[in-house]
Amino acid sequence: MVDAGSTGSRIHIYKFNHCGPSAEYEYEVFKTTGARGGLSKYAGHPEEAAKSLDVLLTEAVRVVPKSLQSCTPVAVKATAGLRLLPGSQSADILHAVEKHIRQSYPFQLQEKDGVVVMDGKDEGVYAWITANYLLETIKADTPKDTPTYAVLDLGGGSTQIVFEPTFTSREGLKDGEHKYNLEFGGKTRTLYQHSYLGYGLMRARRHVHTLVEFMSSIRATPPSAKEKDEKIIGNPCLARGTKRLVEITDERTMEKRTVTMAGDDIGSFEACDRVIGLVLAKDA
Repeated sequence: MVDAGSTGSRIHIYKFNHCGPSAEYEYEVFKTTGARGGLSKYAGHPEEAAKSLDVLLTEAVRVVPKSLQSCTPVAVKATAGLRLLPGSQSADILHAVEKHIRQSYPFQLQEKDGVVVMDGKDEGVYAWITANYLLETIKADTPKDTPTYAVLDLGGGSTQIVFEPTFTSREGLKDGEHKYNLEFGGKTRTLYQHSYLGYGLMRARRHVHTLVEFMSSIRATPPSAKEKDEKIIGNPCLARGTKRLVEITDERTMEKRTVTMAGDDIGSFEACDRVIGLVLAKDA
């Protein structure tokens, strides 16, 4: 399984024993592309995006016994990084990845949804399944009334919440996009899920930096002589006495520029919390 996230791609090579009522996990080999970035970093260059996965798929060739490679399924699931790309850039990358795997690797690419951008609701639910499977709350032989764990999944481009609600009445969970019916381990479960696109760690941080820069441009008090000389923007979400170079993206033109932000005298939890509240549109 290739997890193509917004900040990097990772491969999970799993071995399961299928002889019991539930698939029994035996081992996993994990590898990441590290600081090279995710598929979305290669926007406009789909072939380069596909080749960025070679370091991961080569590891799978090394780990999976040669006699089993042709019947070992592989899938690539991309997340919010590709969901946020404009136009056909996301589809172009997915097509290049699928073509590269079929031409260069012996694995069995899933016919349906082999290389896709995962829907946000699936992203959260798969995390919920993973956590509860490992905590042994949803296996086929798990006692019936075993409570399950909620999952808060913080990614780079989006964040998800998933849990299995319990009700004292028979009314149950109302229908809507938040409702997810899951069949797993021989049981049907009703989950609550929601994905907040654009509020993953890296994307939310970008929103904060953009808002801080905008607030600085319209503030009533003129910048100090020092700020004028160094073009420094005060950011309450940075620790006092620290500075950092921040990349700002114009949401209309998508042009990027670099500015210097500093905590100076204004860095504080309370002030940063007010900025976060605006970014999250909590008043709405």
